[in-house]
Amino acid sequence: MRRASVSTASGATPAAAAEAEVIDFCRDLIRLDTSNWGEGRSNGEREAAEYCASIMRQAGLEPEIFESAPGRTSVVARMKGANPELGALVVHGHLDVVPAQAQDWQVDPFAAEIRDGMIWGRGAVDMKDMDAMILASMLRMHREGHQPQRDLIFAFFADEEDNGNFGAKWMVKHHPEVFEGATEAISEVGGFSTDVAGQRAYLIQTGEKGLHWTKMTASGTAGHGSAIHSDNPVVRLGAAVAAIGEYEWPLDYTKTTRALMEQLSELTGIPFDEEDPSELLAATGSASKFISATLRNTSNPTLLEAGYKHNVVPGSASALVDARTLPEQDAQVAAKLEELAGEKVSFELLNGGPSLEVPFSGLLVEQMVASLKAEDPDAAVLPYMLGGGTDNKHLASLGISGYGFAPLQLPAELDFTGMFHGVDERVPLEALTFGVRVLHRFLAAQ
Repeated sequence: MRRASVSTASGATPAAAAEAEVIDFCRDLIRLDTSNWGEGRSNGEREAAEYCASIMRQAGLEPEIFESAPGRTSVVARMKGANPELGALVVHGHLDVVPAQAQDWQVDPFAAEIRDGMIWGRGAVDMKDMDAMILASMLRMHREGHQPQRDLIFAFFADEEDNGNFGAKWMVKHHPEVFEGATEAISEVGGFSTDVAGQRAYLIQTGEKGLHWTKMTASGTAGHGSAIHSDNPVVRLGAAVAAIGEYEWPLDYTKTTRALMEQLSELTGIPFDEEDPSELLAATGSASKFISATLRNTSNPTLLEAGYKHNVVPGSASALVDARTLPEQDAQVAAKLEELAGEKVSFELLNGGPSLEVPFSGLLVEQMVASLKAEDPDAAVLPYMLGGGTDNKHLASLGISGYGFAPLQLPAELDFTGMFHGVDERVPLEALTFGVRVLHRFLAAQ
């Protein structure tokens, strides 16, 4: 097992130590290949959980390790607050990453190389950067002797990249007692900065779209490849895939996305045109890709399976479709997919999860905003909805309101949102040190 190397240089303040350690922790975690291949196959989660547990112990905590299946490991520890009557806050990350094809990268994706002032590697932004910030912040709190008012539940989950069946979803079902008293949570994909028409703005995630992963199967008549076939399932599947892939879902604003667009309009002076928000979206720079996907439902065919020999027409053909749904529109999306696919095409739901939307108001949000503005007073802080999903979906079933708050101050020219599951994933060192300062300030306010 790789053990955490916590180095507190002689005379270093807890704040300085945290800024040095967050870089070390992030690199150590990236070097642990925790690739999640789906269908129950994953690497290294046990070792990563034990690594986190070793730091938790140095922070005076008593971590519990949970294994849902061999090697599928999560770790949780509770920092007791001075006022146990207050609702606990869950601070969580995930240990797994999506796979990386080394030949496509400029560097070894699991070497955590530092180049151009950035850490390069799979998980640098999704989400071993935040895992490292959590670990460094809890250590700083311990060294400073700071006890929060409310309980803080620190959790590092397995299997987030495959909907948490071996991680948060399993924990909520089999060990809900771990989250007893928790009312709110923070995790990934929020609190990062983007350039909005020359103005730095931080996006706090107050919503995320629902998950609707289906297998679409076209049926037909099998036969010889040389014959005339009017009932060819491959052709039928191809037509269904094209219809779904080319369909443009209508714009549909939620409370979160409408608030974001209205605040962007105030910030930039660009009118919010509900029928065509493209000009306003363009002003958000690289974040426009993330934001655009939240203004409507989406559906993308992602995998095709058909046939077994060149001269044989198969009896069926199938495809996987990744659909992401707006709040309360899952059934509507399912019906539309069936309509687009046409006759003799059936659907099987393989994975699903609810959409979430929480208020951009209240004490917790005020503390997030204050923590960011303490480090960057002139920046704007805005709500947004995530087009993907997080483990907050599973905690929501326990009545826990989840936010995305992994603070990073990023260069305007960096396509940060393009790094998620992308090639040459990387995070600036200065973004990590900024993030650990903000996160510690936020946690110390709890």
